[in-house]
Amino acid sequence: MKVKLLSHTPDAEKLIATAAKLCYSSSDIESLRDGLTDEKVESFIDMIVSIGHESVVEHVSFTFGIEGISRACSHQLVRHRIASYSQKSQRYVNENGFEFITPPAVAELPEAKTEYDRIIDEITGSYEKLATLLTEKHTAVFISQGMDEKAARLKASKLANEDARFVLPNACETKIVVTMNVRSLFNFFRHRCCNRAQWEIRAVANEMLRQCIEVAPHIFAHAGPSCVAEGKCPEGKMTCGKINEVKAYFHSLTTKQ
Repeated sequence: MKVKLLSHTPDAEKLIATAAKLCYSSSDIESLRDGLTDEKVESFIDMIVSIGHESVVEHVSFTFGIEGISRACSHQLVRHRIASYSQKSQRYVNENGFEFITPPAVAELPEAKTEYDRIIDEITGSYEKLATLLTEKHTAVFISQGMDEKAARLKASKLANEDARFVLPNACETKIVVTMNVRSLFNFFRHRCCNRAQWEIRAVANEMLRQCIEVAPHIFAHAGPSCVAEGKCPEGKMTCGKINEVKAYFHSLTTKQ
């Protein structure tokens, strides 16, 4: 898994503080901005986060490049609807010999790893066979319609990918670029940094948060799972029971800055 913060809104913390201060002032925007010292920026951000005035943080966004995750993980990621996504297409990209993700629990059990690799090999062979058969079928049709053979085969291969991908597993590796505003990130972290989140997306979320803290420590000082962000666990009887450990971990991310 590889997560990289590609870009974010410049001068993010001052922008949020400017928007927040505007809500409580009749001064013009430039005057508000010029009067914001680093100390005032930190104070305003702490205030708006503590009172839940999150609309002002929507003005700032972060863009991440994420590689080496499974389709199972990306399907969970794109359920967070207030965001923008660009993902490697299994329709336009041929997946012959596709990379795949192996869950740690499977990798640690030899019998499970053997079965896992067996079925991946079987799917790989089936995908390649389907792609070949479909390419030949479509190529013949296009040639019969008067198309040049080279152009026919290129068009046919794209159509073949479109249908052959149906046999690909959730384990198939994918790449995705994600942009979220800060309010959406807060929500994402509450759900996906939680110990009850699936292991893969939790790892992605934790790394995204770590990198957010590096560039905007005041904005994300209290971000994390609900027990960190809101001070309580919403899971009821399904709680992980490790609130103090979780709080200590996320506190350590902020104190490193």
